[in-house]
Amino acid sequence: MQVFCDFDGTISIEDATDMVLSRFAGSEWEDIEQQWKRGLIGSAECMRRQIALVQASRKDLNALLDEVSIDPGFEDFLSYCNRSDLPVTIVSDGVDYFIRHILARHGIDDLRIIANVLTYRFAHGRELYSLSPSLAAAGCMSGSGVCKCRVVKGAELQIYIGDGRSDFCVSDKVDLVFAKAKLADYCEDQGIPYVGFESFVDLLPKMKAILPSVARGPRALLQSKIA
Repeated sequence: MQVFCDFDGTISIEDATDMVLSRFAGSEWEDIEQQWKRGLIGSAECMRRQIALVQASRKDLNALLDEVSIDPGFEDFLSYCNRSDLPVTIVSDGVDYFIRHILARHGIDDLRIIANVLTYRFAHGRELYSLSPSLAAAGCMSGSGVCKCRVVKGAELQIYIGDGRSDFCVSDKVDLVFAKAKLADYCEDQGIPYVGFESFVDLLPKMKAILPSVARGPRALLQSKIA
């Protein structure tokens, strides 16, 4: 049994990428965002073009990332997973550098993270940033930088936790879905069984109650939604 978890808006309270772009990329990033929302480009191209707009030193970038909060129940959730021998993988269509920095500030540095890869170099008097898809999860048919469906494929008894659009495709390909916000709405509309949650504080007791039944037969259990 393995746990796969989105990051921005799921583990983090704020969307780290949006915070960085809002502070350091100027208004052009929002025009690119609208192209993605209209389906004109995939999220991989959207993110690549947006990150290239960032104008900030790494010191200023790190200082902003230090302001990002994580869900108050996430550390207890991780402790439970560790005690229960449940491997946790963060799978995100966000930025690996942002995720690692935010988690490290909270003393979390041992999680497997699959996300878009940030590179940077100093040239022309400033830091230049670029983004490339994760080699572990490239080649997404829907144009995402991280193919979440590819990441979960082959795992035995997959638990998925998410909140947004990047989680839609994978939500019907796992054994158990914990969903909030846009992902919960999507699962509701598509008839995909899910367990609703607001934070890891209320997710953890639900997981503890459900896991014994999941081990016996997760898909049968989820024929009725547990809210």
